[in-house]
Amino acid sequence: MSHSLRRMALALWCLLMTPIACAFDLTALSNQLAENALIRGTFIQEKHLRAMAQPLTSRGKFVLAADKGLLWQLQSPIRQDYRINSAGIAKRTRDGWVAQPGNDAAAQQSRLFLALLQGETSGLETDFQLQLQGVQDNWTLTLTPRALILKQIFSRIEIQGGELVQRIELFETQGDRTLLKLPNSQGAAKLTQAERDDFAD
Repeated sequence: MSHSLRRMALALWCLLMTPIACAFDLTALSNQLAENALIRGTFIQEKHLRAMAQPLTSRGKFVLAADKGLLWQLQSPIRQDYRINSAGIAKRTRDGWVAQPGNDAAAQQSRLFLALLQGETSGLETDFQLQLQGVQDNWTLTLTPRALILKQIFSRIEIQGGELVQRIELFETQGDRTLLKLPNSQGAAKLTQAERDDFAD
């Protein structure tokens, strides 16, 4: 059954069943985000600092493969590639991929992005209280930290999306915030040879 036919069947089923049975909950969100095993897109990341009038903006592209991890390819203001997977975070250098410390803020944020993009809400519930609002084509998920170490960093995290995640905003306790926009993410059929090599290295 094609993706569009599945959606039509689900819509028809919801019309015939009670509203409670068709509630859009965390399980439904996880399943929806997991439908695309491979996603490509571009990103715009804005770091809003209290001491600066204008945000620090970086741009690039990403590849998210459900069974392999995330390739995060920064293109401006500098060029730098990162790979995030179950083994940790690695940075591309002239000598190949080099593992990065897993206890710094950038590493924690990258792992969080990976979990959010993959829709791993069950894993997030360990460290956050989750509140979901909206419907499958227009939803907002708010994460409030449970863990003490996260409470010291974030006041809350807001994720918005439709079929895929479109926006992630991290509000820090000291007043700074990071906004990640994913304006044109799309599902894809398969990895390129270069992408396969990057994940295999």
